[in-house]
Amino acid sequence: MIDRAIILAGGLGTRLRPLTDKIPKPLLPIKNKPIVEHIIENLKKYGVNKITLCLGYKAEQVKDYFKDGSELGINLEYSIETEPLGTGGAIRKAAEKINKPFFLLWGDNLMDLDLATMYKDYLRDAPQVTMALVPREDLENFGVAVLDGSKIINFIEKPKRQEAPSKLINAGAFIVEPECLKILPEGKSSMEKDCFEKLALLGEISAHFHKSQWYPTDTLKKYLLADREFKPLSNISKKQQ
Repeated sequence: MIDRAIILAGGLGTRLRPLTDKIPKPLLPIKNKPIVEHIIENLKKYGVNKITLCLGYKAEQVKDYFKDGSELGINLEYSIETEPLGTGGAIRKAAEKINKPFFLLWGDNLMDLDLATMYKDYLRDAPQVTMALVPREDLENFGVAVLDGSKIINFIEKPKRQEAPSKLINAGAFIVEPECLKILPEGKSSMEKDCFEKLALLGEISAHFHKSQWYPTDTLKKYLLADREFKPLSNISKKQQ
C-alpha cells in the first residue's frame, strides 16, 4: 500500500471571499474542523502517514496550526510556492524527492474515498495515473471523462448534458507515478491540461469509480452545502493549542 500523499492546498480561495480574507481555504471549518484536517484523517485511516501540503496563500497560518503533524499521528511536510506555479508546477516541486507512487488530492474536496480499493484498481491496470471519478448531473460545470472500459481516454470540457460522453467527472483524487511528472514543462503549468489530458490520449490513465460522499468547497454555495451535509470520517479532533 502507498504510504505517501501530496495535498494541493495553495489557492487564494477568491470565490470563497469574504471567508478567505483572513483565513486560508485549508483552514476553513467544516463541521468545526478544517477542511484539510478531514482529508488528512481519511489518509491516515488507510495508513498514509507521510503527507506533503502544497501551500501558497497565508501558508504560515496553516503551518502554525498543523506544525509537523505529530498531534495527528502523521509526518507532515510543506512545499511552499513563493510565486504562482499552477497546479502542475506546485505538484512537480512538491514531488521532487519522491520516487514511488503517491496519492495526490485536491485540498478543497471532501470525500470518504476508499484508498485501498483505489490502490487495487491502480495495480490492476498499472497506469501512470489512476483517477477517481464521481457521477454528477450538472456536467456543464465540469470536465467530463470519456471512457474505454476502465481507461480514461479523453476529457470533454463543460459539455451540454445531452451531449456528455458520460456522467463522470474528475473527483480530485489520484495515484500518480512520479515519472509522469516529467511531461510537465518547467515553471508554471497545469496538471489537468499539461499532464492528465496528454496521458489520457496515450491510454495511461485508469479510472476508480467513487460512489459515496463528494463535496467540493471551491465556492461559497458549495462550501455551505458541504458544511451542512458532509458526514465526518471521525470525531477525533486535533488538540487545541
